[in-house]
Amino acid sequence: MATQRSFLILAFGLVTVIALLYGVSPSWFAATFLGVADPGVNLAHILRAMMCLYLALGLFWLFAAFSEKHRRTAVLTTIVFAGGLVIGRAVSFVLDGAPSFLLLFYAALELTIVPIAWWVYSRSE
Repeated sequence: MATQRSFLILAFGLVTVIALLYGVSPSWFAATFLGVADPGVNLAHILRAMMCLYLALGLFWLFAAFSEKHRRTAVLTTIVFAGGLVIGRAVSFVLDGAPSFLLLFYAALELTIVPIAWWVYSRSE
């Protein structure tokens, strides 16, 4: 249980930082990390929606870290979340080419999280 709890708390912290980077100031994020001078209303909307989706999942993971009933399910959702993101990024790499360094870093991070999360999920504690 301690491993799963620690993993979920770490996942909450990591996804919260990323979420806030996306959504607190979409203009700053887009200009700084994506090379987009003016993200416009549509991209700002998408980034803020992503922020809230990430925060919602992160809060679930934090809740589940302290709820034995939901802990394994929460760890499983980290696998689905990171796995879905990395698959989407891989499709984009093939169809669209290489993105900014930050997005490449995110892909590497997500690819790393999947087997770690699976190990945490598979552990019998």
